[in-house]
Amino acid sequence: MPDASTTHLVLIPSYNPGPAVLDTVRAARAQWTPVWVVVDGSTDGTAAQLQAMAASDPGLTVIVLPENSGKGAAVLEGIERAAAAGFTHALTMDSDGQHPAGLIPDFMAASQADPDAMVLGKPVFGPEAPALRVNGRKVSNGWANLETLWMGIGDSLYGFRVYPVAPLARIMRGNRFMRRFDFDPEAVVRLCWAGVRPLNLDAPVRYLSADEGGVSHFKYLRDNALLTWMHTRLFLGFVLRLPLLILRRLT
Repeated sequence: MPDASTTHLVLIPSYNPGPAVLDTVRAARAQWTPVWVVVDGSTDGTAAQLQAMAASDPGLTVIVLPENSGKGAAVLEGIERAAAAGFTHALTMDSDGQHPAGLIPDFMAASQADPDAMVLGKPVFGPEAPALRVNGRKVSNGWANLETLWMGIGDSLYGFRVYPVAPLARIMRGNRFMRRFDFDPEAVVRLCWAGVRPLNLDAPVRYLSADEGGVSHFKYLRDNALLTWMHTRLFLGFVLRLPLLILRRLT
C-alpha cells in the first residue's frame, strides 16, 4: 500500500452500487492512502461490507449517512470532515467502477504540483458508451464553458477530479443547491467563478453492463430537468458576474 498522504485523500460517495463498490475501493486503496467512502443511505447491504473492510484496513474510512441525500450532500459531508482532519484536497470518484483508479497517482501528482487548481478528468469514451449520454453531455459542457467565459472546463460532468477542499466547502455551505446529481457541473462553474483554475487530464470512462455489475441511477427526464434548472440558475449568475469575469480575463 502507498504511504499515507496528509494533504490529499480519495473520497468516494456511494449509493446502492452493489458489489462493484468493493472492487472500486480495493482498486483505490492499491493506489492511494487514505481512502474515504461516504455511504449515502444505501439499502443494498454495502455499508456493512465496507465497514468490515475498514475494520482491517487503517487506510480506509467509511462514513455512513442515515438516509439518501444525494451525491453532492455526500461529498460535502466528506470534505467537511476532511478539512477538520487537516486535508486540503480530495479526489472524488464514483463507486460503481466507471472511473480509472490506476490514474489516481497521476491526478494527485498534478494537484500537488499546482495546488490552487482543480484537476478535472476529461473522459475518453469506449465503444460501449451510450451515444445518448456521450452526445448529451456536450450540451452541459457548452453551457458550463459559456458561464465561465471559456476558462477551460474540459468536461463538466465527469466526476473523477481533484478539488481544493477549502473553496469547495465554502461555496457549498453558501449555496443550498449542489446536493444531488447537479453537483459536478455546478461545482466546476462556481469554482471557476471563485478563481480556481481548471486543469484537464484525459481519463477513460467505462460503462459497465448489467452483467458486469453496472448500476445506473441516472433518470433521463428527471436528471435532465435538474440540469436544465441548474444551468438556468447559473446563467443568471453568470450575467450578474459578467463584468467581473471580463475584467479577470483582461488582467
